[in-house]
Amino acid sequence: MKPHRIRRIVPVIPTASMADIAFLLIIFFMLTTTFSPEKTTVELPQSEIRTEVPKDAAIIAITQEGIIRFTDGERPSFALGTAAELGPLTQEVVRFLPDREFVIKADRMVRYELIDAVLEQLRLNGAKKVGLLTERKTGGGV
Repeated sequence: MKPHRIRRIVPVIPTASMADIAFLLIIFFMLTTTFSPEKTTVELPQSEIRTEVPKDAAIIAITQEGIIRFTDGERPSFALGTAAELGPLTQEVVRFLPDREFVIKADRMVRYELIDAVLEQLRLNGAKKVGLLTERKTGGGV
């Protein structure tokens, strides 16, 4: 009689469905990630009144150094040389999206002349909804 040989069972992890799970996770994160086209860091002025800014608003950021950056709310922002360069960009946005809101995100130390030049370009080129981005005032007292 021959002795029976005992077969060892080798544990196996099924990896056939791992690719499916990985692709589902990638799709989930792509759909749930928010995209912000304007990431310029500025120190905003403070205000007591606060309203929400639409997610698709066109944003004009002005840094403390006077650098103007523009985004139409859909594409990443880019730097402009002068406030006058804002005119054709504003016209293009207004022509295709007349109800698009323009938000000025200016550093609190920016000279008013630059903000006035930006506002003037928006006015001359048909922007109807314009807002100034501020930070909620904290603390009480006079």
